[in-house]
Amino acid sequence: MRTIARHGALAAAGLLCLSALTACANEASSTASSGKGDGKGTKVKIMVGGLDKVIYLPAMLTQRLGYFDSEGLDVELLSEPAGVQAETALVSGQVQGAVGFYDHTLDLQTKGKIVESVVQFSHAPGEVEIVSNKASQKITSAKDFKGKKLGVTGLGSSTDFLTKYLAVKNGVKVSDFTPVAVGAGPTFIAALEKGAIDGGMTTDPTVATILDKKAGKVLLDMRTPEGSQEALGGPYPSSSLYMQTDWVNGHKDTVQKLVNAFVKTLNWMSTHSASEIADKMPADYKQGNGILYAKAIGSTLPMFTKDGVMPENGPETVERVLKAFNLNIKNAKIDLAKTYTSEFVEKAKG
Repeated sequence: MRTIARHGALAAAGLLCLSALTACANEASSTASSGKGDGKGTKVKIMVGGLDKVIYLPAMLTQRLGYFDSEGLDVELLSEPAGVQAETALVSGQVQGAVGFYDHTLDLQTKGKIVESVVQFSHAPGEVEIVSNKASQKITSAKDFKGKKLGVTGLGSSTDFLTKYLAVKNGVKVSDFTPVAVGAGPTFIAALEKGAIDGGMTTDPTVATILDKKAGKVLLDMRTPEGSQEALGGPYPSSSLYMQTDWVNGHKDTVQKLVNAFVKTLNWMSTHSASEIADKMPADYKQGNGILYAKAIGSTLPMFTKDGVMPENGPETVERVLKAFNLNIKNAKIDLAKTYTSEFVEKAKG
């Protein structure tokens, strides 16, 4: 197994690949369908919207547990700082799968791209709205977003989507605040500390680090199903493995093996402690503080499903949230049945 984290260079390559979409797609499909990688089994490339983010932890954990290997897969995990960039890599044909938020499948459908979640990692966003200490007296709820600079991982990302929804839900127009793309981890924290943003939406381990440094405070916590219900009015399926439907239909055996591996991981996570999970992850993910990293995992664990099944009424919640501020989706007829499939998860469970 190989894990490669490429950021700026891959983003530039993505732009070049978009201009030659057909060629890239054909090359990626040929590699995967050949059933040959480096002698390790069927080769599959998956782009993750931040490999070190706890919300996407099942990707790396599945590799570390050896479940891709046991399914006869040679999976190459790639990383981009935001889910929207993982989406771009998928539709441009650079990769066969993307680990990111399910809501991208609805957004892409309005753009003529049919992609579907094949295994659902979560039933809550796993996101937290943080405010800086300096701004905490002025921002006590989403009603106070007006006139503020709010950090998101990237424009068009799921953190961008959710921030806009929370604003609109609380009577603040999307045009009344400024979303700022600051990524996650050190870049988000630096923006918060320097006052480049008043607050923002991020995930663990960034949240745990901010709280440990006393650099900010939690405004809204959506790391649990209860938090999702309170903030969004229902379960919100977020992190998932989604793929282009045409590719899924042409490579069902490979997709089934991927889903089998991820379902095994989700089940393993449900029966092990945060510390045990942390011990399986790469040492550098702990950033020198294993206790804090395990705490970050523990805070986020409630967001994960145990079996990869799409939560009941989850797609409807996502559609309602997106329609509240996204005119493309509001004015489009979304076929939710085409945004996910339970076919592979049901077989994996059986």
